[in-house]
Amino acid sequence: MKLSAEQLLEMWLKQREIQHQSAHTLHAYARDVGDFLHFCQQKNMPLADVETADLREFLAHKVEAQQLSSSSLQRMLSSIRQFMKWAEQGGYLAFNPADDFQLKRQPRPLPGMVDIETVQQILDQPEPESERQKQLWIRDKAILELLYSSGLRLAEVQGLRIKDLDFNRQLLRITGKGNKTRVVPFGSKAKGSVMRWLQIYPLWQGDFVPDAQLFITEKGQPLGARQIENRVKLQAQRAGVNVDLHPHLLRHCFASHMLSNSRDLRAVQEMLGHSNLTTTQIYTHVDFDHLAQVYDQAHPRAQRKEQG
Repeated sequence: MKLSAEQLLEMWLKQREIQHQSAHTLHAYARDVGDFLHFCQQKNMPLADVETADLREFLAHKVEAQQLSSSSLQRMLSSIRQFMKWAEQGGYLAFNPADDFQLKRQPRPLPGMVDIETVQQILDQPEPESERQKQLWIRDKAILELLYSSGLRLAEVQGLRIKDLDFNRQLLRITGKGNKTRVVPFGSKAKGSVMRWLQIYPLWQGDFVPDAQLFITEKGQPLGARQIENRVKLQAQRAGVNVDLHPHLLRHCFASHMLSNSRDLRAVQEMLGHSNLTTTQIYTHVDFDHLAQVYDQAHPRAQRKEQG
């Protein structure tokens, strides 16, 4: 029996669910690929007849109808490409028209922020199939999760030692600039990723040594700063997102997303290890209207009363 495009999408999503994709990522996949399949249905075009020109027409339609950003388009294209690659490998399609399709990249400076959905797509991407690449991904994901979860600098994540992690309280002891030490929290996702990495760790290093560096190479050597940078970039590319990702950008995302959701500038300053609040304001997109509102409400001599 020939399967419909909707049935194929349902099969693909179930397989992704079995591979422990997050509910957030599965929802994004269902939305992006579902929109494309609906577009094909409106044109009375079977999935097997889709060509590159049809994909280009669909994306142009999305830009016109929804004013999508370049990063959103790249994310949508990545979802469609992964679905159609799966369909091709399963023999449901003769070829994948999305395989070689590329969006024209607009020359622009490196963005100061990456939206939350894009960060989630990088962190929740499927594991590689080969055992070696899977182990590398498990290590890299632990690095990515800590960078984003705790806003660490590159040198700080490189210098982490096994003894610096308190899993019970989910706290990290960080040695930052000027050898200043601070303690910062890390989230449950980061905890899970690091604990999974520590299951791989003995295969590369041997016995656990508390003073040993947390992140190492396959040969058991400490992972260098350039190696970490390269792995961060590689995993963003593997996720199919149009972002030149690097550790400092993840630190910026941590600060911006934390401030946006908490509006607690002092707490963000403490977690980033900034001695000056002005530095934190540069790092983040401060909602100055909200700060003015808080000031007006809280300061005893800031009340703006109508003059009679």
